Amino acid sequence: MIVEEENPPTASEVVEENESNGGFCDCICAPIYWFKMLAMELHWSFVFGVVAVYGISQGLGGALARVGTEYYMKDVQKVQPSEAQIYAGITSIPWIVKPLWGLLTDVLPIVGYHRRPYFILAGFLGVISMLVLSFHKDLHLVLALFSLTAGSAGVAIADVTIDACVAQNSNLHPSLAADMQSLCALSLSIGSLVGFSISGVFVHLIGPTGVFGLLTIPAGLVLAVGIILSEPHKPNFVYGQVNQKFLDACKAMWTTLKCPDVWRPCLYMYLSLALSLNINEGLFYWYTDSKEGPLFSQETIGYIFSVGSVGSLLGAILYQYTLKEHPFRDLLFWTQLLYGLSGMLDLILVLRLNLKSGIPDYFFIVIAEGVSQMIGRLKWMPLLVLSSKLCPPGIEGTFFALLMSIDNLGILSSSWGGGFLLHILRVTRLQFHNLWLAIFIRNILRLSPLALLFLVPPSDPNSSFLPSQTFQNTKQAAHTSQHENEKKNEDDNIELLPLVNNVDSR
Repeated sequence: MIVEEENPPTASEVVEENESNGGFCDCICAPIYWFKMLAMELHWSFVFGVVAVYGISQGLGGALARVGTEYYMKDVQKVQPSEAQIYAGITSIPWIVKPLWGLLTDVLPIVGYHRRPYFILAGFLGVISMLVLSFHKDLHLVLALFSLTAGSAGVAIADVTIDACVAQNSNLHPSLAADMQSLCALSLSIGSLVGFSISGVFVHLIGPTGVFGLLTIPAGLVLAVGIILSEPHKPNFVYGQVNQKFLDACKAMWTTLKCPDVWRPCLYMYLSLALSLNINEGLFYWYTDSKEGPLFSQETIGYIFSVGSVGSLLGAILYQYTLKEHPFRDLLFWTQLLYGLSGMLDLILVLRLNLKSGIPDYFFIVIAEGVSQMIGRLKWMPLLVLSSKLCPPGIEGTFFALLMSIDNLGILSSSWGGGFLLHILRVTRLQFHNLWLAIFIRNILRLSPLALLFLVPPSDPNSSFLPSQTFQNTKQAAHTSQHENEKKNEDDNIELLPLVNNVDSR
């Protein structure tokens, strides 16, 4: 008697079968079925890697690191607000060289693996740097900055490497590309919200150095991703090709940047970020140390930042469902205008006008933080979409990473510019008399990019504004050595495709 062997159900059929049950239980179990489907289609180690890097390392760990670092600089290193602002910019430098990390993970395998060794390196950097900060209570400022920068480099390398994994799986499973981006965004949002909610509590209970000790857990999970990730082994790599691949990528990027339709929007993105001076350290010191200020506790600071993460999430949702079809120039005009006006809420708080109106400090700053982060996200989203439209075929991933580095350079300039402004106006740990003037100058400079909108194309996100000649030139530059490697595995040529939802991260 012959028994026919039944074909096992596919992952999508499993999800459809589970969804057909309906009812309240389906609403509760739907995320579980979704995770199960992704694990079956993409391998569970990849799903674990996305949750570990985006949700735990960048989301939860990033929130703990931000609050812990601010209190570490203020209470342990006892630096001035202007100095803390400069040092915050230094620790973000690894994010400026993201194209370098992307090129390395794409073209330079280690012992036959493109991704796993870089996860291990990222986790190792994070664990060692956080242990140094945790165990040495009287660490010299220079060594502390070096450790913080090394930890930031670990997060940046893990971010680029998981983006490469997502790009690879997006090419292999195009129908699941949107699901993978949703997984990244969901993990990051939930991780940030939870991290900010508990950050103040942990700073209060175990101090900033204790928080750094806890951050070895996210770094350890990143290291674990490098150990368990399912990746094909490709021995006998010809390392002599590495130099040529680097040269081809650099030549293609330079060819694209010389096009006026590309460098003009890039210049606007840099200036719009650099001119929006960052004086958050001065405000943080005023929130917590000034006798004339609200004197918020560590727990309260964490809760305020968590409200800001909710506002940022709402801004992304608002853009997705109502604003994403609007022309770039029109949308950037209104968001930049609102961004400058929202800064006046800080001025009202510092001048204590809210108390004169009967509005308590905590209630007012929660509203101000939520509104500010929501508008900031609305301002950032069209810049991300514009960046993706500037990427020519053939070098999309690497060029997008370059554009994100330009944006990060603008954020670094903003941080250092804000630090110099606080120093010039003599805003210190004990003197905040000119903080209102720093806020006013910052708000005026936030409006100045409105005069530069002529650099932005007036087209909408659905149109292409790069000339066809640019496509042809960059394709030719990007694929100079492609015919020499036609018989190589397709995975060797997978390019880095950073996701637009991780740029908060930083």
